[in-house]
Amino acid sequence: MNQQADKVRQYAQENVVFLLQRLMEDILAQQPKNVIDWSIAWLNKKGRDIVKEKQKVNVQSSSSDDEVIELPKRPIAARKQRASISAEAYGEYNRKESFQPRVIVKSQQQKEIISKRLSQSFMFASLDSREKDIVIDAMEERTYNVDDWVIKQGDSGDNLYVVDQGELNCYKRFTKDGENKFLKVYYPGESFGELALLYNAPRAASIQSKTTSVLFALDRQTFNHIVKDAAMKKREKYVNVMKSIELLSMMDPYERSHVADAIKSATFQKGDYIIREGEQGDIFYMIEEGNLIATKTLVQGQEPVKVFQYKEGDYFGELALLKDIPRQANIIAETEVKLIYLDRHSFKRMLGPLEDILRRNTDKYQKYEQYWITQVK
Repeated sequence: MNQQADKVRQYAQENVVFLLQRLMEDILAQQPKNVIDWSIAWLNKKGRDIVKEKQKVNVQSSSSDDEVIELPKRPIAARKQRASISAEAYGEYNRKESFQPRVIVKSQQQKEIISKRLSQSFMFASLDSREKDIVIDAMEERTYNVDDWVIKQGDSGDNLYVVDQGELNCYKRFTKDGENKFLKVYYPGESFGELALLYNAPRAASIQSKTTSVLFALDRQTFNHIVKDAAMKKREKYVNVMKSIELLSMMDPYERSHVADAIKSATFQKGDYIIREGEQGDIFYMIEEGNLIATKTLVQGQEPVKVFQYKEGDYFGELALLKDIPRQANIIAETEVKLIYLDRHSFKRMLGPLEDILRRNTDKYQKYEQYWITQVK
């Protein structure tokens, strides 16, 4: 059995993993609407070229690699389950019942510290107490000095990291030979490195320790069996919502995923005031469902008048956070609405990618800002 499993792993590594990894990289980069049709076209064109290129290399390096390996038949119950694309080696079909979580001995104080950090990270928000205990036991404390690289873009990844102490800079290359571009700073309570585990893809960015930093590392196996499903469901939901919002539609997938991590949601009924004119602004809103109106007091002593209409995919509240000015209008729910939002702290942490997006959409954003100046004030 072990010999056959070794053959399966070898076959997967030589004939499957490299191809699926390249496919996954291109899917994440292109974000096609119809993944299945796009993948079929990719395999028929680019996939064939990749396989041919690899076969040439294999012929040059070895002429005796002709053994045909028969994959063991999967159990009937397993065949009924929906198939999924994965770059993982098959092993025992990745069965969850074979999972044995690692346990790294910790003091009670260490466990309390990790528990506090997990409560601050969206990635672990859906875990029950038993699952959280398993994660805490599996986490390993690691210390990094100033300028140490924790992860590098393009490398394979086997750990997710939660920041306990210190600050770390995040960089990304947007072209193969481009320079590292600064995206954001990671602070205590934040997590990173999950993309490689969620999608079995290479590291999407590089993380360098800005100060002496203490991190908690969670291994791939524990993440896949305890955290992955809930985290993917929440992230994908908000990423899809963000794609429909003009301001965020041109974000790089990596940037968008991390904004999605910080998002919260709220529902309001018809007639509810979401924000009021003159108040201090602490939240940036994006509309998932429903319609709202903006009203503004144009003449002192008179009733506010309607000055703008909002619909699904629109956003509001960013000027108060970007410019630290009071709210410039009332925003009122015209129907039942579902909103997603970033609080001031999260918005400020995301300013790196958001400001870049605003620059990419300079003309559009200036048009919106000019509208407020001429129509609302």
